[in-house]
Amino acid sequence: MHPDVPRRILVLGGGGREHALAWRLAGEAGVEDVICAPGSAGIATTTGVRCAPVDAMDPAAVVALATAEGVDLVVVGPEAPLAAGVADALAAAGVPVFGPTSAAARLETSKAFCHEVAQAAGVRMARARAFRGGEDEAALAYVRRLAANGIGIVLKADGLAAGKGVIVTDSPEMALEYAPSFLAGRATDQPALVIEERLTGTEASVIAICDGERAAALPAARDHKRLCDDDRGPNTGGMGAYSPLPDVDDASVARIVARFHEPILAEMRRRGLPFRGFLYAGLMLTPDGPALLELNVRCGDPETQVILPRVAVPLAPLLLAAARGSLPAETPVVLPTTPEAAVGIVLAAHGYPQSPKRGDPIEGVDAAQAQGALVFHAGTVARQGAGGGWGTSGGRVLAVVGRGAGLAQARAAAEHAADAIHWDGVHRRRDIALRVPGQAEVLA
Repeated sequence: MHPDVPRRILVLGGGGREHALAWRLAGEAGVEDVICAPGSAGIATTTGVRCAPVDAMDPAAVVALATAEGVDLVVVGPEAPLAAGVADALAAAGVPVFGPTSAAARLETSKAFCHEVAQAAGVRMARARAFRGGEDEAALAYVRRLAANGIGIVLKADGLAAGKGVIVTDSPEMALEYAPSFLAGRATDQPALVIEERLTGTEASVIAICDGERAAALPAARDHKRLCDDDRGPNTGGMGAYSPLPDVDDASVARIVARFHEPILAEMRRRGLPFRGFLYAGLMLTPDGPALLELNVRCGDPETQVILPRVAVPLAPLLLAAARGSLPAETPVVLPTTPEAAVGIVLAAHGYPQSPKRGDPIEGVDAAQAQGALVFHAGTVARQGAGGGWGTSGGRVLAVVGRGAGLAQARAAAEHAADAIHWDGVHRRRDIALRVPGQAEVLA
């Protein structure tokens, strides 16, 4: 029996990931209406999508909207509403919601909890210790111990940090300098800082649709987190992504699901916290095999923008079935994909990630779309007046996705379309999918 198709879907959020989700769901057969809250003017340009000015962080307001609109499914995009208990409130009101409870969302909202669950599940992660406010000396001693063994160091803020609360360094001096800043002013009764050994290898993202017990993986993708070419500069929320990965084929994805997602789901069930939603495993492919870097409880951004165009089966019925706790028995562990590749390039505002400039007029969005590129709005605002158009209103402003028969063709399409878009101070990387593990260098 085929799963039900939700006719009316509410997507919570207003960034590029939510634009991609709304775009994908609105284009599927049987889906009649997609509402995005709060959405954005850019998202509202998508056929079949409308936006509602409701705060995604307000559980009562979200429940009221879902009830008034008679939605069949709510899909939560960002992590913050999940941490705020929006999924809990919707479930209590009897509204099917694809996204974990606030307690289950601690897999992302607390790095210490993630390590605890992974260890109990037998999932490989980097060696790590968590520290609370006031434990400066203990944290510095742990840094010195790792450094004495020639191990690089990763400092992670325990709470949500929008992908930017991480310092990765091989310099003990830098780690010793910055570790106390993670602990300053933090509570003494809960973790504030996680210090990990630095793993080396190549990163990969494997995101699965989970119903509390089973997992169905989306195609693997690779994010580029550093601000500048050649992986230089500070960590960001992500400057681009590509899919597929020549070094992570479907058989590898299936093994990753068995080794990481399924044990985590089993441990969460054992704790009385069944996980329903997107479970994102950020992996390091080390010489000794894959290791878990982090868990997120939602789709990645910008991975979503390159993953969703490649999924070859309808997603809406799978999300509804998973929200109900019952993925169909015939659902494959790795969802089928199109043979097409996708490469996404993020265009960021001047000053991102520290102090992004807002209000600059954007030129060329229509020209990029005319080339066949997908342009997802993340931080834009509709400009008023006779000229109209778009202006910058965030750090990561747009994601431009090119598609092609292979990564080389997709990269060329993305680069060409991104070249058509401009504003004062626009920043982008020009090496997304340029050097791809598992194949020869992709030519520009």
